[in-house]
Amino acid sequence: MVLSAENQSIIIQTERGLTLSGTRISLYDVMTFLKKGYPPAFIQNKLHLTQQQFEATLAYIEANSAQVEQEYQAVLDTRQAIQQYWSDRNAQHFQHIASRSKAPEQVALWAKLEAEKAQRLANNR
Repeated sequence: MVLSAENQSIIIQTERGLTLSGTRISLYDVMTFLKKGYPPAFIQNKLHLTQQQFEATLAYIEANSAQVEQEYQAVLDTRQAIQQYWSDRNAQHFQHIASRSKAPEQVALWAKLEAEKAQRLANNR
């Protein structure tokens, strides 16, 4: 762990992974910005980090690059799996909604909405 001037850990292990103490910001958040090529000053500002927190984060990433890179890849894989799960679940849910029959009083309203949608699309072309 990286220690501050007061001998308190700046980088801590939480259930969310390696995190900056006292924040909800993980090292993986910082790594995402770094890998996308954002300048350090932008990252520090965007994540509202102090100079000490940001320098400690960069030092930790550099000193433990193999471990942090492996954990970062696991985080990306988990994010992708979660995104895929919800994408599939939403597609099924929307398909179920679309397949339900509409009440007779709603049929005319849906027809009107579809006609307006088609008109808007035709006007935008």
